[in-house]
Amino acid sequence: MEKLIIRSHEEFEKHVGQELGVSEYMTVTQEQINKFADATFDHQWIHVDEERAKREGAFGSTIAHGYLTLSLLPYMWDQIVQVENIKMLVNYGIESFRFSQPVVVNSKIRTRVKLHSITNLRGISKVHLDVTMEIEGNRKPAFEGDITFLYHFI
Repeated sequence: MEKLIIRSHEEFEKHVGQELGVSEYMTVTQEQINKFADATFDHQWIHVDEERAKREGAFGSTIAHGYLTLSLLPYMWDQIVQVENIKMLVNYGIESFRFSQPVVVNSKIRTRVKLHSITNLRGISKVHLDVTMEIEGNRKPAFEGDITFLYHFI
């Protein structure tokens, strides 16, 4: 898969309304889930207790934290687009997210991104993206939502 290279606000603008790309699939492991639980102090059994999740859980195994899947967006975004000539990138907003399907441990996920809009804020590019996290083999996505980045181009 070839990354889209963006070097300026004007180059971003050319892609408004278009899909920018899709990341590679990655597998969500129990080790990642456990480390995320440790980092966030969220040790709910549906995430970390493999035996109980098999026995009592609705999904037959543990599931990834919704916020773990959300936190993978920058990593997956970096697989899709390479933005050059910037001084700084800032996470600006996360809106209208819906978690519609749990990510069961060892599922493969990827992210699909569309450029919804871009605004020039006195030299800072406010980039509004529509993102969908897909789960291999599932019709329903893990989530859909909007994320906004601020790019400070040189």
